[in-house]
Amino acid sequence: MGNLGLYQAMTWLAKRVGGPLALALITAAAGYLIGRTGEVGIKRAYKKIKRKLGSKIKSYDVISYGKESNGLEFNAGDKFMVLESDGDAVLIELIGNTDNPHFVSGSFLSTISDFKNEGLEGTSKK
Repeated sequence: MGNLGLYQAMTWLAKRVGGPLALALITAAAGYLIGRTGEVGIKRAYKKIKRKLGSKIKSYDVISYGKESNGLEFNAGDKFMVLESDGDAVLIELIGNTDNPHFVSGSFLSTISDFKNEGLEGTSKK
């Protein structure tokens, strides 16, 4: 009787709630509720943090068309935010693009936008 472990506990619980189908439905409903509650909390926290940091993160405007060596294309009127930079490597988020983030050369960004790479080496912009 003692070597059945979790199977024994599961069958005991299934008998208490009305059978294995009822146990499966209760487990699925509880999992859904816990997942949705967690999702709502995480989304609220994300929005609050983004709102707080949003005023500190500057967006830059792309002035002319350019294509980075990795194939990333920039068109006039696009906007991007600098998330992090180290030397000439800059981690950016293209605003309105679902495929983010991207590593781009700071000198390249300076040629196609109002971004200036001076003073950003080795600093975090998050």
